Amino acid sequence: MMLVCTWICRSFVAAFSCLLFPALSFAAEIQQQASLPSPTTSILQMLFALGLVLALIAGMAWLLRRLAPGQVGNAGDLRVVSAVAVGAKERVVLVDVGDTRLVLGVAQGQVVCLHQMPRPEDSGTITHETAMQPFVDKLREMISARKEPK
Repeated sequence: MMLVCTWICRSFVAAFSCLLFPALSFAAEIQQQASLPSPTTSILQMLFALGLVLALIAGMAWLLRRLAPGQVGNAGDLRVVSAVAVGAKERVVLVDVGDTRLVLGVAQGQVVCLHQMPRPEDSGTITHETAMQPFVDKLREMISARKEPK
């Protein structure tokens, strides 16, 4: 993966240098024709080069963000169910991997499997709507009770 990023970076630099060299040779011809370059031309040339360098930096940052290691592809059957902090840098994490549920101890620099069990059947069926249903029912009950005259 790193080899691909290096090759892409070198290709990017080569492409921009091919675009930059004709501009530089054109600027050199203009300077040879005029004995004293005008301040406006020098400032415009400097701003053009600065804009080109900034565009190159922004393009490389975007490209590296798109090709960052660990972000290619999807997680598949891996899902973090919950996590609880048990210390400053330690956590206990509940992870579903396929049909297995793992309890992991995560500390700085290491991950330890604390327990392994089959995944509960109803663990993947909880949605936002089903979680909110008891609250919605209670709210409707309170609204209807408030509307009834005493």
